[in-house]
Amino acid sequence: ICCFSEFKIYPSRGRTFISADSKTHRFLSSKTESLYHQRKNGRILSWTPHYRRINNKGVVQGAAKKRTRRNVKYNRGVVGASWEAINARRNEKPEVRAEAIAKAKAKAQSKTRTATKA
Repeated sequence: ICCFSEFKIYPSRGRTFISADSKTHRFLSSKTESLYHQRKNGRILSWTPHYRRINNKGVVQGAAKKRTRRNVKYNRGVVGASWEAINARRNEKPEVRAEAIAKAKAKAQSKTRTATKA
């Protein structure tokens, strides 16, 4: 990649400059090398990809923003219980629910007693 213009440099192309601090700079062409040595800024030159990226050139606005789809929740019954029955159980008072649980426990215990006697 050219250190000035940010264009891709293909094999056997470009020029290399080694500065006094031993850093290597690869340039696409003599044009970019010349502009670098003139201390020009690649962000200001409108033909460089860096300028185009900063100033949003060539970006299609419609494709830039992706729409997200939200999941829609549906309340529906399960096999053996309708939605109304499920909702009624969910909304009943805690005392009524505790009473129903106690009755179910007593019924289960009586079943196990009869099964062990037989």
